[in-house]
Amino acid sequence: MDFLLLSVLLVLSRVFEGQALPFDKNYRISWGDKNVKPFRNGEEIQLSLNNFSGSGIQSKLSYGSGSFKMKIKLPSKDSAGVVTSFYLISHRSQHDELDFEFLGNREGKPYTLQTNVFANGIGDREQRIQLWFDPTANFHEYSILWNSHQIVFFVDEVPIRVYKNKSHRGVGYPTQPMQSEATIWNGETWATENGSAKINWSNSPFTAQFQGFTIEGCPFSNYSLNCNSTKFWWNSKQLWKLTSGQEKSYKDIRRKYMTYNYCKDTNRFQTLPPECTK
Repeated sequence: MDFLLLSVLLVLSRVFEGQALPFDKNYRISWGDKNVKPFRNGEEIQLSLNNFSGSGIQSKLSYGSGSFKMKIKLPSKDSAGVVTSFYLISHRSQHDELDFEFLGNREGKPYTLQTNVFANGIGDREQRIQLWFDPTANFHEYSILWNSHQIVFFVDEVPIRVYKNKSHRGVGYPTQPMQSEATIWNGETWATENGSAKINWSNSPFTAQFQGFTIEGCPFSNYSLNCNSTKFWWNSKQLWKLTSGQEKSYKDIRRKYMTYNYCKDTNRFQTLPPECTK
């Protein structure tokens, strides 16, 4: 695929972004196929977890940069121990990974959203916020912008986390080709109340719904492409940092809803990781 054709396709994808994309345009089932159900002519996918298996989907292609979006409605009822996730990941021994992990909770308690960044197999960069809405009642959009300058996690287009490229200071930064994936799985050993709240299997199956399936990325299968080129909209200079409006929203969200930041955990780190300093 030459660059001109790819550019035309990306423009068209942005034109039709407001329309529902079928699941199989960009994704396929990766595991637990018996727990994956399509709805609305494939425009919605349900992933479920029971005491036999969870389930997952993954993008057909790997990407070297881009914007990745998913609309998700999380499991309701008592979902303690259940983890629903949307993430980018490379499949190498020292892998890169960008995570949205939704940590289920006892009924009536708020959902926690955990984000994490892995670079060259090194993670331990968890941040957590409590969502300011009920994520089980309606679909909300979660997205990741990834370019060579910054990675931004968005909830309904509001930035909740920024990971800047500080590789010049020896800080790891994701550069490996990654696939987009979504899963639901058993995380009861750690996800809720440090693992003390176990899954109540009488409530299973636990189901999460997914829509949108929007990927606008540089397909790594085409080695002639420079995935850091500013010809891709997500690499344009204005997306190398947040706008002033985004910066204000970002600070407000973190001030009101952040419950854990590894960059402030001096009990865990005698010396804070270098990316935590300005």
